[in-house]
Amino acid sequence: MAKKKDKTYRAGAYKRLSQDDGRGEVSNSIINQTELIKDYGKSHSDIEIVAEYDDDGYSGTNFDRPGFLRMMEDIKAKKIDCVIVKDLSRFGRNYIEVGKYIERIFPFMGVRFISINDNYDSEGKKDESDSLILPFKNLVNDAYCRDISVKIRSQLDIKRKKGECISAFAVYGYQKSQEDKNRLIVDEYAAEIVQTIFRMKLQGINQQRIADFLNDNGVLSPLEYKKSIGLKYSTSFKIHPVALWSVNAINRVLTEEAYTGVMAQGKTSTPNYKVKTQIAKKPEEWIRVEGTHEAIIGFRDFQTVQELLKRDTRTAPEQKELYLFSGYLFCADCKNSMVRKAVPSGGRKYFYYVCSTNKHKKGCSSHSVSEKKLTDRVFRAIQGQIETVCRMDEFLTYIDTLPEHQRTVFNYDAQMEQLRQEIQKYRRMKMKLYEDLSDGMIDEKEYQEYRGSFSKRISEKEQALERLEHERKEAVEGNRSSNLWIQEFKKYRNVPELNRQMVTTLVDRIMVYEEGRMEVVFRYADEMAMLLEKIGNYQSVSEMPELALAQ
Repeated sequence: MAKKKDKTYRAGAYKRLSQDDGRGEVSNSIINQTELIKDYGKSHSDIEIVAEYDDDGYSGTNFDRPGFLRMMEDIKAKKIDCVIVKDLSRFGRNYIEVGKYIERIFPFMGVRFISINDNYDSEGKKDESDSLILPFKNLVNDAYCRDISVKIRSQLDIKRKKGECISAFAVYGYQKSQEDKNRLIVDEYAAEIVQTIFRMKLQGINQQRIADFLNDNGVLSPLEYKKSIGLKYSTSFKIHPVALWSVNAINRVLTEEAYTGVMAQGKTSTPNYKVKTQIAKKPEEWIRVEGTHEAIIGFRDFQTVQELLKRDTRTAPEQKELYLFSGYLFCADCKNSMVRKAVPSGGRKYFYYVCSTNKHKKGCSSHSVSEKKLTDRVFRAIQGQIETVCRMDEFLTYIDTLPEHQRTVFNYDAQMEQLRQEIQKYRRMKMKLYEDLSDGMIDEKEYQEYRGSFSKRISEKEQALERLEHERKEAVEGNRSSNLWIQEFKKYRNVPELNRQMVTTLVDRIMVYEEGRMEVVFRYADEMAMLLEKIGNYQSVSEMPELALAQ
């Protein structure tokens, strides 16, 4: 009988190194792994290394790696029938997946698997301990990866909570500081483009027109700009050879909170260290830190733009700008938007706004109002509101010039003392309840009811006392930072005609009633009501009749 010829295996050398393994560890380097595997092949006459597969910079927690996938394709094509690795951790760190390949997939495909440092060869003599030791080593590798992942996540969260920028690239409009890579500094050129985009949006220009304007004037898109200054930046948003400004690009700028000086990070995450798919997190789960870098867009302008983006502000194809009242005009009865329509008459076009519900024949009435009449009335209403706010501002300026004892003519101290006495009274009544219960004057149910009632009153009085203490401090210190909204009105005081930016800055909505009656609801209504109440508490208002009209 002829002797069976020994089989020669066509082997593939597989090597892997991840970022977590440490670039300073020479023993795990790709070069070291290659030399070790080649030496092993030379010492075994039944093995011929015919291919090499490298995954440099890839995690071992999953097998979605280019080198590994190419190796599996070669196995399926019968190009190789043996896989050699330095050790099991280079093959992978996922306990379940590594075990599945070694114990099921490779044996099924007739592939010999060798792990040199683990002294494991699937075709060699089997040791009884292999069935225990090999899975245990896989489990240790898996646990190591999980531990590293937890430490990295924890460290990144610490950096986020400290307001340090941990992303690879700064958001458009900023650069990373050369002295501190976790701190953002303003990129003057890009910041000017960002400010232009916000200014144009506030002026009523839609996103497509803004994008066209930037492209027509040769302004580089964020991607092309980053490339132009030498950054190796790429994005999945690019769909053309040269990335241009688009509606989506403009929207990304308009919704980026970083422009207000806020660092918002942790917007996406992976379920665990084995799954690399990014999942969006809810905004309330983001880590937000204010004042981490210089703002290039004012907070109020940013908030106004966010409101604009929520409104129905579609533009006709031939229109370059939004209509004056787009997104702000509503039917007072059905609460749906009013729509603009042209009515030709005598060779001219006259423009009216009508209820969209009525126009689509779904009920309601037309609520028709001419655009000219609407513009005049809204402008007069805004002018009146501006004058009221300006008078309030003059009064606050007057208060700031008074000595402390005159600023507090409202006598906060007396009001606060009154509240303290009431709090003590209810506390004494609450304490006496136990005596009444012990004496049988009230039963347990009444005791609990009275006790709850007194506790509620004490809490209400304490909250009122806290508010008064805060108001007194503001009055004494002349603190007017909370009234910055006043400046939003004042800057339009001498504007000769109504414009889109005036509407978006000062108006919340305009309600149109039947027969042409309308109501302008202004922004900052709550702030204005609080300020009017505060002004009303000063007895000196009666000494200044020219300001009393603000009430």
